Amino acid sequence: MQDAHDILVVGGGINGAAVARDAAGRGARVLLVEQNDLAAHTSSASTKLIHGGLRYLEQFEFRLVGEALAERERLLHAAPHLIRPLEFVLPHERSMRPGWMMRLGLFLYDRLGGASSLARSHAVRLDRGTRGAPLQPQHRRGYVYWDCWGDDSRLVVANAADAAQRGAAIRTRTRLLSAERKEGRWQAEIEGPEGIQHVSARALVNATGAWAADFLPQRAKVATRSALRLIKGSHIVTRRLFDGDHAYLLQNPDKRVVFAIPYEGAFTLIGTTDVAWDGALDRVEIDAAETDYLCESVNRWLRTPISAADVVWSYAGLRPLYDDAEANPSAISRDYVLSLDAENGQAPVLSIFGGKITTHRALANRAVDQLAPFLPLLGAAWTDDAVLPGGDLGAGGLSALVESIAARAPFLDGRTARRLAESYGTSAYRVLGGATSASDLGEAFGAGLTEAEVEYLLTEEWAQTAEDILWRRSKLGLHMTPEAIARLTAYVEGRAGATRQTCEQIAGT
Repeated sequence: MQDAHDILVVGGGINGAAVARDAAGRGARVLLVEQNDLAAHTSSASTKLIHGGLRYLEQFEFRLVGEALAERERLLHAAPHLIRPLEFVLPHERSMRPGWMMRLGLFLYDRLGGASSLARSHAVRLDRGTRGAPLQPQHRRGYVYWDCWGDDSRLVVANAADAAQRGAAIRTRTRLLSAERKEGRWQAEIEGPEGIQHVSARALVNATGAWAADFLPQRAKVATRSALRLIKGSHIVTRRLFDGDHAYLLQNPDKRVVFAIPYEGAFTLIGTTDVAWDGALDRVEIDAAETDYLCESVNRWLRTPISAADVVWSYAGLRPLYDDAEANPSAISRDYVLSLDAENGQAPVLSIFGGKITTHRALANRAVDQLAPFLPLLGAAWTDDAVLPGGDLGAGGLSALVESIAARAPFLDGRTARRLAESYGTSAYRVLGGATSASDLGEAFGAGLTEAEVEYLLTEEWAQTAEDILWRRSKLGLHMTPEAIARLTAYVEGRAGATRQTCEQIAGT
């Protein structure tokens, strides 16, 4: 017997999760399948910024930048625990870009997105005060502007959680084996922990990211002329390189820019590169040349030099950009393309090519709008002002939530109280449950991670492995010892084994 749905979304990155959320909120019966974990690939490998993309102005991407800046403001409202304002210092070097270009670019950046709650840009002296202290002394002038930092993988989970709360079925570790059009619907075969199943849907959404171009002919038997350019973006994380809550945007002689961002309290995140990629899609890693490039980019501006030996963690992901025949990888548009195939009254398939994490809500809104004619009972658009789970912080904002959690659970250390607030927003109270002491939270794995939180992630957020918990639901892998990670791994694997045994017992009765 087949499970019948309105929309089958394939891909559990930010775009797939956002489409599932939008469609479920309009009343559609939605099934999302993801062959790995949520945000397993590109959507957890970003620079962790919610921004317009200042450098895209040089490529005359005014529509993209304007939309992204407007979305930045919406996302600040929707998820104030996951997205926070961040000041950027942009030291100026005349040989790279003239001053008039910098001023004009920042002037446009301040205004393209419409009204903003963030401060506007201005020029600064860097030979005075704390902003210039980490820089080499010859860098005396620059600019300050504001963008936002965002927790990319938790933003994916928040969209998936909202979709689920609105009725969507979210299935991770589930592959779509094949799909074909029959009798006005999509008939699909999926394989997950429950084995092979057959499902049907009125519409199919191809949100497979780097796999999007191959998905149509290989899995859905749909011919396509659309192509992707896969660009690898790599990042390194070092010990903290400078004091203060601000970040730096650093120019390079090749006209690219590199960000240096305060990260996880004790670290600095540095990225990204732009390297064409034609290797395996599921084995993407930084190479030595990229590490050297990022170190050199930092060393060109900061007083304290770094090398590959200072890297404590690195990650790389593929940006699946729509192929616009641009030779320079850095100049390829970051805009998205939605391609709808529904000729001759056939069941529609909508493919998503390109895009950036900042514009995921707008992309999803447009995607579901395109599917609306095929789903006559679909409701109206609703996400413009909607808050994501945990984002209802109230007038006091994040600071008030941290204080409330600390008062509710005085047995937590201050760092853990803040991390819970920043990760879960008001849903942190669900993580804590009825605990009145540290012992009520169960086993302590280290770095503030407890059994209660692990159970929440396993039961409410689709985590299934220690890696899911340490590197996507959090970044506690940076803070925990190998021994603590081993204990967590044993706990999660034991929990999974017990679940499998129970399922087998039930199936055998």
